Amino acid sequence: MNKTELIEHLASKHELTKAEAGRILETLLDAVVSTVKKGGAVSIPGFGSFKQHARAARTGVNPSTGDKIKIAAAKLPKFTPGAGFKAAVDPKAAARKAAKTAAAPAKAAAKPAAKPAAKKAKK
Repeated sequence: MNKTELIEHLASKHELTKAEAGRILETLLDAVVSTVKKGGAVSIPGFGSFKQHARAARTGVNPSTGDKIKIAAAKLPKFTPGAGFKAAVDPKAAARKAAKTAAAPAKAAAKPAAKPAAKKAKK
């Protein structure tokens, strides 16, 4: 789905004109971009969060010459999907994760208690 198709979907779903849906989408995108640009984070529960990620300067290698080059530090946008989004994309992974977290406490509870100290030998 591209931007035009998303605008059409919004317009049909909420009985808006395409122009109104386009303005709403632009406002949303502008808000996310400007907030992340300033170093803030935009979090949408169940969907995910957008934030700025700082990548440190490092030394790289030019693959054609083999010379070492300096790669400057960079600020990049980062999206982290939320649990609801992940579960919608791959329900089996969500089920595996739920089973794994349920098994971990049960495994810890099933562990036997420490054995009592050995009795002193009789003389």
